[in-house]
This record gives sequence, structure tokens and C-alpha cells, in this order.
Amino acid sequence: MYDLTVREQALRLLASGLSISEASRQTGVSRAAIKEWRDRPASDSPMTGTCPRCVTVPHLPAPAGTYAYLLGLYLGDGCISWVGDRAKRVWSLRIMCADTWPGLVGECVEAMRMIRPTNKVRVLRRQGCSEVNSYSKHWPHLFPQHGPGKKHERAITLMPWQQEIVATHPGRFVRGLMHSDGHRGLNRVRRELPGGVRCYAYPRYLFRNESADILALCGAALDLLGVAWRYNKRNELSVARREAVEVLDRYVGPKY
Repeated sequence: MYDLTVREQALRLLASGLSISEASRQTGVSRAAIKEWRDRPASDSPMTGTCPRCVTVPHLPAPAGTYAYLLGLYLGDGCISWVGDRAKRVWSLRIMCADTWPGLVGECVEAMRMIRPTNKVRVLRRQGCSEVNSYSKHWPHLFPQHGPGKKHERAITLMPWQQEIVATHPGRFVRGLMHSDGHRGLNRVRRELPGGVRCYAYPRYLFRNESADILALCGAALDLLGVAWRYNKRNELSVARREAVEVLDRYVGPKY
């Protein structure tokens, strides 16, 4: 199966009046594949009909809030890779979930099932964590941030349709990010004062990621929620103000 953008390019060439042979030459796609695309629209194909981005008129993945959560998990601790024969173009979405938070595994499994209801979801034991994965030809269409190399070594930007989802469900998106590369804990402070030592603690959220783009996406979503935040380190942002933590608790909360 060819990438969706290749299919669209070939169909545009046909619509411009080019022959199947010429469209094949320009795209590198076989004549048989282009002929099938012309005669069998994507919405009629059993392989693409269940993918909201592959139909003739693409639409948003549903439920949109669940997609926003899964997008956050993917950007934080997920990857998409080949499975089996590369010619078949089957992909595996893998998200690593810390065993410290067993509820996270269940929520991740449920999110994958809701976004790709026709595909199986597996949980595999790993050292200190669990891998939640599912095979599909369509993961790169649903998560176009996929690409060669590590996320922090390439640009990570959201497509307009993803921006629409995140703008509508920023809390779910932040929940996914925090459940992957985030932490809610107590910041303990010890200060030497003229009257003696003062110790106190306050709750805060931290989100750490090596990708400056992903950090910026998290910050933008927090802005939509009205949550004050700041960069704590080069690769980490912090939410520490009491009112900001209270707001974020309603959307994220502890990882069970």
C-alpha cells in the first residue's frame, strides 16, 4: 500500500488529463495500482474505508477527545515502525507505559481500540514497563509526525486538522503528554532564614521532552487551558502555581 499523499498525487495527475502510463512514470507507482485507485475510490476500499484520513473526503478521527489523548501519548512516549515485509506497508504504533501506573496501560489500550476499532491491541511485558501496540496500515496517516530518526532530531508540527482537535480538546491532549513524559509530585524546599530553617512542599507538574517543538505544543495547550507555566530547564516545563495546578488536576490528575 502506497502512502496517502502518493495516491492523491496520482489521482490529481489523472484528473489533469494525463494517462495512467504517464502518471505511473511521474509517481513511480505501478499502472495496476493507479488503475485500481481510479476505478475504486478510497471510500469503497475495505483497506481504507475505516481510516478517516483515507476516504475521498477526509474527516477527523473520532472520538476527537480520545484522539487528542492518544496523540499526546504518541508524541511523548510512542513510535511508529515497520512490521514484517516492508512491501506490505504494515506499521506498528508502540507506546511504552510505566508499570508504576497500571491504570495508564488500560487507558492507552482503550484509546487505541477506539481510534482503530478494527485492529487488535496487544500489551507486551518489557523491562520495567509495558508496551502497548497495534498494527495498522494507517498509523502514519493518523500521526503524520512519524518520520525517520528521533522526534527531537526533526521538526514536529501539527497538521491543520490536528490543530483543530487540540484546540477543541486541549485538556485531553495535555493529559496524554503528562501521562507519557510528565510527572505530578511534591517539590520540597529547604531554606535558611534568619529565624531558622524553613521547610515546605507544594505540588507541581513537570513535563520533560528533548524536542523543543513538543515542549512548545504542550505550552500552547496549557495556554488554551489558562494554565500558567514556565520553562524549568532547557528540556522541561513546570506548572507550579497553586491555581494552575488545581486547574490541571481537573484534566490530568495523578496517573492512578
